[in-house]
Amino acid sequence: MGEYRLIKQNGAAKRGEFKTVHGTIQTPCFMNVGTVAAIKGGVSSIDLKDIDTQVELCNTYHLHVRPGDELIKEVGGLHKFMNWNKPILTDSGGFQVFSLAKLRKIKEEGVSFNSHIDGKKIFMGPEESMRIQSNLGSTIAMAFDECPPSKADKKYIKQSVDRTSRWLVRCKTELDRLNSLPDTINREQMLFGINQGGIYSDIRIEHAKEIAKLDLDGYAIGGLAVGETHEEMYKIIEDVVPHLPVNKPTYLMGVGTPANILEAVERGIDFFDCVYPTRNGRHGHAYTNFGKINLLNQKYETDMRPIEPGCNCPTCRNHSRAYVRHLLKAKEMLGFRLMVLHNLFFYNTMMSEIRDAIDNDRFAEYKEAKLSGFSRNGEDF
Repeated sequence: MGEYRLIKQNGAAKRGEFKTVHGTIQTPCFMNVGTVAAIKGGVSSIDLKDIDTQVELCNTYHLHVRPGDELIKEVGGLHKFMNWNKPILTDSGGFQVFSLAKLRKIKEEGVSFNSHIDGKKIFMGPEESMRIQSNLGSTIAMAFDECPPSKADKKYIKQSVDRTSRWLVRCKTELDRLNSLPDTINREQMLFGINQGGIYSDIRIEHAKEIAKLDLDGYAIGGLAVGETHEEMYKIIEDVVPHLPVNKPTYLMGVGTPANILEAVERGIDFFDCVYPTRNGRHGHAYTNFGKINLLNQKYETDMRPIEPGCNCPTCRNHSRAYVRHLLKAKEMLGFRLMVLHNLFFYNTMMSEIRDAIDNDRFAEYKEAKLSGFSRNGEDF
């Protein structure tokens, strides 16, 4: 079992620490996304330690399809496989099943679909997801849930959420069983439940109350950042968080931009993950405290300054905008790597600053100053 300690609150903003079998996580925290047990862009586990990454997120569905969770169990689990000794959270695979599978059939038992790699038939339900995650040996396993489109018909959303609740109970039962087996890699694997309900506050609140009764290790809010407006997302967070246990970590799945994170921290979120820093980095977009910049723009061709003056990331300490731009234009892997390192360092550093701001009762001022910087046009600097 994880042990969450709420250290401080500024309004609804939480500052906590979460003790796990793989180390203590300081929250709020941004989890760096390594879907297939690697960060896209040629960044290794060793690099992640250098940029103060606390948690890596890996994906159950992708690792099940390739190289196979049984192979990973055979070699000693995901931590050993990728040489990472800090916490790992595995996403249950539910989102991928519902977003990648072109043909899928949902039944009470689970979902039948075809692999996006070789078309092979796969069945995944709560028990299968828990078994795969147990084979991986991650620190935190996510419950298997259905991810309906956020704007789906209310009646369908309600049925879907009810099914997700039933699946959660099955996930808990199966993970308890797996954790009792002598050959299980991580017998202290934790389970986070997921709140669903589209943009319907009444369904979301009812579901939050229901899953809170299960006394899980943590609680996530899923099914957001998939088409609704930022205002709708913030409203759902405000409505749901008060109905989740304050003495457990809260996780907003798949979010988001630096501004989204600041707004969500203010509403009581502890954990975040998003592909933006890595994906945008590989496309030449760098996050800075004075707005986002696109290094592919010609104006940086001879700009010998670092991406962000004063930034202490490995890229800014050693290389210029001009050089990184050249690498990106030449499609050199080093260009992608340097951009991803900068962006992840930016996110990890922002989370550290957020924690300091809450510790010192000045989160509101910090948030205002940070958002003011982001709203400027980075291209002017």
